Amino acid sequence: MKPHPLDNPVWASLTTSHGDFARRTAHAARYPADVAPFVAVDAFDAEAAHQLSTLLLPGETVLFVGPSPPFGDGWRIEVLEHIAQMICGERLGVVDGPPVIALDASHTADVLELTSRVYPHYFRARTVEMGRYFGIYDGAKLAAITGERMRFDGHVELSAICTDPGYTGRGYAQRLVALMTNDILERGDVPFLHVSHHNARAKALYEHLGFRWRADVALLSAQRET
Repeated sequence: MKPHPLDNPVWASLTTSHGDFARRTAHAARYPADVAPFVAVDAFDAEAAHQLSTLLLPGETVLFVGPSPPFGDGWRIEVLEHIAQMICGERLGVVDGPPVIALDASHTADVLELTSRVYPHYFRARTVEMGRYFGIYDGAKLAAITGERMRFDGHVELSAICTDPGYTGRGYAQRLVALMTNDILERGDVPFLHVSHHNARAKALYEHLGFRWRADVALLSAQRET
């Protein structure tokens, strides 16, 4: 049975819609370090791991979302956790709230400031180039954002769903996620996202909105030591 692209989302993204970002060999691919920390392979043997090593600097750490190859000497490997992959197939109800605006280059400094405080693990200087971003401002203060990350074969990932701690509890994330989900569906794509099982509050929000669990996928850290 042919694997579904969602089973290996980084590879699916880098070999299709995000091909312009890809640095790759025959069986390994990665995003540039200033775009995202994610890598992937489409073969699961020592050769795939070797090909990946040629794309990394010594000491560099990257992340797999999904399958990974066997690693030999010269690697430091850690399975961080298995995260929930969730999808949504129906329009969501949108709660009332303040205006939502499309974010552009003029908002990048605000986005990077917010994500550096509340979403620091996966956001990089050029992550905003991966897709569209929307936000809610309170005056000059960026209070909440939601954006798009991986995309392929009729699927678009929601990511960077974050709210300034001073604005939690106001329904901003719920409003942003619902609006973006509906927009993606209207474009004919399936919205999906990844969330840690340890982030019970966020996972409960997505379930309440209408996202459903599809699979658990491994989040694995790989460091090329030499």
